[in-house]
Amino acid sequence: MTDPIADYLTRLRNAIKANHRVVEIPASNIKKEMTKVLFDKGYILNYKFQETENHQGSIKIALKYNQETKESAITSISRVSSPGLRQYVGTDSLPRVMSGLGIAILSTSKGVITDKEARNLNIGGEVLCYVC
Repeated sequence: MTDPIADYLTRLRNAIKANHRVVEIPASNIKKEMTKVLFDKGYILNYKFQETENHQGSIKIALKYNQETKESAITSISRVSSPGLRQYVGTDSLPRVMSGLGIAILSTSKGVITDKEARNLNIGGEVLCYVC
C-alpha cells in the first residue's frame, strides 16, 4: 500500500456513505493519533484499539450520526498531503477549513494536532487532511 492514510480516510468515507455504525481499519501509530483527534473534536462516537496476532492491530471506530436526520457528523473528509507531494505549512499560513467550522489535521513536532492547536502553539507542520 502506497498511502495508508488515504486508505484510512477512504474506509471512513465509504462507511459513512453506506451508513455503517462501526468501521474496522488496520492500525498504525499515525492512524491511532488521527483517530484520537477525531474523537476529541466530536467527529466520531468512540474508538477501540485491538491487537491482533500479526502485531499490526486494528482500530474499530464507532461513527457518529444525528439522531433525527441520520446525517453523519463528518460531512467531508479529504487528503491534502500525499507521499508524492507533501504539503507543509508554516505558522503564518496554517489553513482554516470552512472559515473555522472544520479542522485540518497536521503532523507536527508536537504530534498529530489540529490547525487551531498549532496556531496556539505557534508551530507548523505537514497537513494530513481536512475534516468538516
